[in-house]
Amino acid sequence: MNFTQKSFAIFLAVFILMAMHVKMAFADYVIGADDALRIAVYGYEDLKTETRVSTDGRISFPLVGEVSVAGKTTFEVEHELASMLKSGGFILDPQVTVAVTEFKSQQVSVLGQVHKPGRYGLEAANTLVDVIAMAGGITDLGDEKAVVAHRNAGSITKQEINLREILESTKKTDLLPVQQGDIIYIPKAPMFYIYGEVQRSGSYRIEPKLTVAQAISLGGGLTTRGTERDIIIKRSTEKVGIQNIEVKLTDLVQKDDVIVIDERWF
Repeated sequence: MNFTQKSFAIFLAVFILMAMHVKMAFADYVIGADDALRIAVYGYEDLKTETRVSTDGRISFPLVGEVSVAGKTTFEVEHELASMLKSGGFILDPQVTVAVTEFKSQQVSVLGQVHKPGRYGLEAANTLVDVIAMAGGITDLGDEKAVVAHRNAGSITKQEINLREILESTKKTDLLPVQQGDIIYIPKAPMFYIYGEVQRSGSYRIEPKLTVAQAISLGGGLTTRGTERDIIIKRSTEKVGIQNIEVKLTDLVQKDDVIVIDERWF
């Protein structure tokens, strides 16, 4: 495995590990309409209830009737139900637990180069990294940047985030909280193309500061007929169009470059 493949493999492994360790911080989650709840009272099996929050933010619970829960955390609802059971004279010292079984009120969309695109419920103060981990992490073709679209007061703002910088930084960094309605898009990584006298012609992702020599290595190296002399890159620019550029092995490869390895004459 060459250095670029190894570098990206490590980058992907970070997301796999995060996907394995995403925790449900129920006590911090703010309940909303259409969320599903499981409520239990220790020692009272007959009071165990599974219910869904109505559109007006209410649930019905045995003995106490309707309770408004929208806008409250699970911790707050636990204390409120316990207080109502106690003040109503039903249970002397009730121990109530509330768990969210379906997160429906607060969702974000994850699209593009992730293993499981779709809509995901925000379980608490989820960050951008958490949500990408929920979607199975970034695919081999995914970029190291994410585009996050926020909806605010009818308008949409977009922000490009460099995930590699966040994860590799040794400084304390904000992992960027996401909010209801956000759209997270992982674009395809920038690619280059190589053909001619190399072992494996084709397309490859561009790593930061990738040189022509390293690009040839990704293509398996030269064939017995290949030469490192007179290497040409076909590069497209908006002003001039496609240009043939002679390059050295130490030159950097750019997005959509086509590297042509010629055949030696003798």
